[in-house]
Amino acid sequence: MDETNQADMAGSLKQAVNDILGVIEQDREREIISRRFGLFDRKETLEQIGELLGITRERVRQLEKAILIRLKLASEEGKVPSLKDAERTIVRHLSEKGRVARVQDATLAIAGEGADALTRAHVGFIAELSPNLTVVNENDDYYHSIGIKEYGDEKKVKAFVEEIVKAIKEHGEPVTAETLHTKLNHEHPSHVAALASLSKKLAHLRDNWGLVKWPTVNPKNIRDKIYVILAEDGKPMHFSEIAKHIKKSDFKRKDVTTQAIHNELIKDKRFVLIGRGIYALNEWGYSKGTVADIITDVLKKAGEPLHRDEIVKRVLKSRQVKETTILLNLQSKPQFKRVSKATYTLADPVK
Repeated sequence: MDETNQADMAGSLKQAVNDILGVIEQDREREIISRRFGLFDRKETLEQIGELLGITRERVRQLEKAILIRLKLASEEGKVPSLKDAERTIVRHLSEKGRVARVQDATLAIAGEGADALTRAHVGFIAELSPNLTVVNENDDYYHSIGIKEYGDEKKVKAFVEEIVKAIKEHGEPVTAETLHTKLNHEHPSHVAALASLSKKLAHLRDNWGLVKWPTVNPKNIRDKIYVILAEDGKPMHFSEIAKHIKKSDFKRKDVTTQAIHNELIKDKRFVLIGRGIYALNEWGYSKGTVADIITDVLKKAGEPLHRDEIVKRVLKSRQVKETTILLNLQSKPQFKRVSKATYTLADPVK
């Protein structure tokens, strides 16, 4: 959709909101609804509105409830044609996004660059009154979201989401919507991804979904981002390359310096220095230590003397260093001794 159409959409939402408010006869009731839903400014609490109008918090709540019931009846009776048009627009975009969506995502799809806080408030308000839309109210577990009502009411939508959360927990690691789709009863992977996006318990990075506490889908600091880059690349990288990958990534915050990356690599036990400025993940089987330490470990595990070529071969599996560096350590370090031509063992073998 081009920018002109998106601007028209935002304008039609605003028009629908104005038409809905026009159905309300009393100024005080219009004030309550406008302020509670943030239709012209920020949202206000029951207490704030009560203080402004000189009534109690409970009275504001009662009036809001009564007004919304009347507006919903007016909507069902077709007394606000522009509301029906706005509802059709929202339903069309929800159909394209997987039947449900966060209000902020639905607004962005409809209004593009015009998707500001007021436009989001308009979408949420229209959804609240629309007979063909379901609203999932925001709380500790869910984002403010909307869905096509024939797909399910708020209770059913939440049950779908919790089913996805449970499946991800049982899987134990990030998983694609495609894979989740094979485990759950939904028509299309896009429906699974859309439902997952409603939950504050979940996060995703690229195509993978996981628990929000998992750094692989929700990296919160530089170290987590380094981990994700190395894990995705699947091989050791120089710290300068890691910095470049982060700057090109989809991370929310990616303005990092090469020095900052190097500093974090040094501090975290998940990362192992295996060459000059080259780091690998500890979980790949690499261990910390000097080249001499690695040679020692190789000879310990062998339990017998090894030819220098074999030693070099085994050390290079865990260190990206020059062969001459390995040979120099073999020839100069006191913990190694030559027992025959080009064959070495530990000077003091561990029993």
